[in-house]
Amino acid sequence: MVKVIENIGAATIDRIAKLGEVVNFLLFSLYSFFLPPFRFHLYLKQIYFIGNRSLLVIILTALFTGMVLAIQGYHTLSQYGSEAYLGSAVALSLIRELGPVLAALMVTGRAGSAITAEIGVMKISEQIDALKTMDIEPIKYLITPKIVAALISLPLLTTVFDIVGITGGYLVGVKLFGVNSGTFFSTMESSVTFHDIYTSYVKAFFFGLLISWICCYKGYTTERGAEGVGLATTEAVVNASVLILVCDYLLTSILF
Repeated sequence: MVKVIENIGAATIDRIAKLGEVVNFLLFSLYSFFLPPFRFHLYLKQIYFIGNRSLLVIILTALFTGMVLAIQGYHTLSQYGSEAYLGSAVALSLIRELGPVLAALMVTGRAGSAITAEIGVMKISEQIDALKTMDIEPIKYLITPKIVAALISLPLLTTVFDIVGITGGYLVGVKLFGVNSGTFFSTMESSVTFHDIYTSYVKAFFFGLLISWICCYKGYTTERGAEGVGLATTEAVVNASVLILVCDYLLTSILF
C-alpha cells in the first residue's frame, strides 16, 4: 500500500514539475520579446508562414463550411417558416464558434506540424546548440517570433474565415434557395453584436497562443533522432487540437 502511494506521489510530482517547465518555457518566450536585439524580419517571416501560407486552406474550409451551414440551416428553418433568419443562423454559427475553432484546427494541421518538425530537426541536428555557441539565445531567435506571429495571424485568419464562410452561406441561401438578399443581411445585422465579434477574437488569440506554445515546446524538447521528430509532431498536433476544443468550451462558458 505504501509503495502504491509512493508511486502516485512520484507521478504527481513529476507531472507538476513538467507543467512548471512548460509554463516557464512560455513565460520566457514572451519575456524575450522585450529583450534586444530586435530582429523584426524574423517576425515578418513567421507571420507570412503562419498567416499568408495558411490562407488557401482557410478560404476553402470556410467557403464549404458556410455552404453546408446554409443548406442545413435552410432545411431546418423552412420547417418552421423561418427561412428569413438564415443569414443570422449562418453568421452567428461562424462568428461565435466555427470560425475561430476551425481556423485554429486548420492552422494546427498546416503550420503547427511544420513548426514542430522544423524545431525538432534543429534540436536533433544540434543546430540549437550551435546557436548557443554563437551567443544567440535560441528561444528568442526561434520560439518568440513564432508565438508572436501566431498571436497576430490567428485573429486575422479568423476574420477571413468568417467573411468567406458568410459569403458561402449567401451563395447557397440567396442564389440557390432564393432567400431574399436584403432579408439575409438585415437579420444578420440585427442579430450579430459587438460581443459576438469580441468573443471570436478572444478565442482566436488564445488558440494562437496554444498552437504556437505547444508546437514550439514539443519541437524544442524533441529526443531520439528522426523517430523523435515524428512522435513530437504527432503529439503536438493532437495535444493542440484537443486543447483548442477544451479552451473553446471554457471560454464559451466564461464569455457567454
